Amino acid sequence: MPKASPRSPAARAVDPALQSLFDVHEATLPNGLKVRLLANHQAPVVSLYTFFQVGSRNERPGITGISHLFEHMMFNGAKKYGPKMFDKTLESNGGRSNAYTSNDMTVYYDDFSADALETVLDLESDRMRSLRISDTTLASERQVVMEERRVRVDNDIPGMMDEELGTLVYKAHAYRWPVIGWMADIEAITRQDCEAYFRTYYAPNNAVLYIVGDIDPKKTLALVRRYYGDIPRGPAPAPVLNAEPAQKGERRAVVHHPAQSPSVMIGFHGPSARDGDTRVLDVAQYVLTKGEGSRLVKSLVYEKKEAVSVMLDWSWRIDPGTILFYLELKPDSDPARVEGLLYAELERLAREGVSERELQKAKNNLRSDHVRELATNSGRGHALGHYEALLGDWREGLALPSYYASVTNEQVKAAAAKYFAPERRSVVTLVPEAGDDA
Repeated sequence: MPKASPRSPAARAVDPALQSLFDVHEATLPNGLKVRLLANHQAPVVSLYTFFQVGSRNERPGITGISHLFEHMMFNGAKKYGPKMFDKTLESNGGRSNAYTSNDMTVYYDDFSADALETVLDLESDRMRSLRISDTTLASERQVVMEERRVRVDNDIPGMMDEELGTLVYKAHAYRWPVIGWMADIEAITRQDCEAYFRTYYAPNNAVLYIVGDIDPKKTLALVRRYYGDIPRGPAPAPVLNAEPAQKGERRAVVHHPAQSPSVMIGFHGPSARDGDTRVLDVAQYVLTKGEGSRLVKSLVYEKKEAVSVMLDWSWRIDPGTILFYLELKPDSDPARVEGLLYAELERLAREGVSERELQKAKNNLRSDHVRELATNSGRGHALGHYEALLGDWREGLALPSYYASVTNEQVKAAAAKYFAPERRSVVTLVPEAGDDA
């Protein structure tokens, strides 16, 4: 494995048990495509991940949702492999594919037998080089995405609450709008918008290719050069400005919708993925909501019986993200009362911290989940690419167990006091209404 600088945090903190497993071969083609190759000969299978550094964070009003729309467009054929040929060719070679779009990236991945590697490289390079973008395919995929939005946002309680919360938490940053986009923007996106987006964000200089599995790194790199080497660079993507002003007080909104029970969604401003507090909040998340014996589940669901479920979503982002709590309440629960109970638990965390047993349990679970993801080819490709996109270097991911092991009770207390402060929070309350959907 290429050695990191002795002065870098990763060089000091890489978990020894993981270091020997990751002999990653790195290269960058002249057109800017970054290539990461990791051999694993336990089974004759391979996973290929393509990470494009583009998500809803790179959009602007008028074309919100175009990143997610483009995820769909990428399966509609290119110069060599026409409409419906991508999946047909991959599946005939025993493979499968999928993709997802987030705030910060769009990711495409394939799992297949090792002897299909060259075919898959041909498929993937074809659509990066010469995707077909037509008014017909745009119209078709637009309708698919609009229906997806109706199902996942317009007619889904957590989806509509999350969308409302985003507009409270963020006033200026692109994290304000949902990844799927506003409906009017989805309807208005043009073929010209898509062509410009493709040239900029789907160019090789904005992508990282991870290939993990039963491969010969030297031969695989030669194949990558053959299939991707002639794809031209694109223009440099415009930098994203984080102009989000500091929040100076609690923000609130109410959503009225047919439902059987009230719900509450609360968002606190959090740090960026590269901030050291992020790892401390990972530990706090596991203390608060990981498992049936976690603090909030035990208190609000089992002891006080005010909530049906309690969820904490703390997802890393390139720019400062959101620490999100979602509480589904019982029909007779009072949202204000349950909020008070939640805030009391967060204040107790800031005041008293955690017990040694709680802290060690959280660290054990974090390490277990981390190692479990790295157990498969697909998991390794996804995890390492995710670390590179958000932390700047895949090696930082191998340092996570050491980071978590070093987290102290005092750090947890300080992070809770800082990030769960009342002036940093935004609250959306669902008020049930009578209706056929309730």
